[in-house]
Amino acid sequence: MAEILIFVALLALGYGFGRHAETRHYKSIIQREAALRDIPVVTTKFPPLDHPVNAELVTGSVVISVDYFKRFLAALRNLAGGRVTSYESLLDRARREAVLRMKQQTLNLGGHIIFNVKLETASIHKGRGSIGSVEVLAYGTALIHPH
Repeated sequence: MAEILIFVALLALGYGFGRHAETRHYKSIIQREAALRDIPVVTTKFPPLDHPVNAELVTGSVVISVDYFKRFLAALRNLAGGRVTSYESLLDRARREAVLRMKQQTLNLGGHIIFNVKLETASIHKGRGSIGSVEVLAYGTALIHPH
C-alpha cells in the first residue's frame, strides 16, 4: 500500500511541476514570438533579391525533456494505441523554441528574413525504448543588409 501511495504522490508531483514548467515556457514563447514577428521565416529555396544582401547560415537548437507524468500517460497510450497527445505539446514547444533561437541569432546578425528553413527532430532515449527528451534543430539562411 505504501508503494502505491508513493507512486501516486510522485505522479502528482510530476504533473504539478511539469504543468507549471510547461505553462511558464509557453508564456515565454508567446512573448518572444510577438517580439520577433517582424522576421519572416519561409521555406522557399530562393530568396527575394531586390537589393544586395549577405547570406549567413543561422541555427536554433533545443533539447526538452518530458516530465514523469507525461511519460506515464504515454506508456498508457501505447497500451491502447492512438495519438500520444502528451508528447505533442513537448514537440510543439521544442519546435517553436528552436525557431525563436534561430530568429534571435538572425536579429543579432542584423538579418531581416530567413529563407530555406528546415527542422530536424531527434529523440534521445533513456532506457527501455522510452523517450527521455527530444532535440529540435531549426536552420536556414538569413539575409543581412551590407553595411
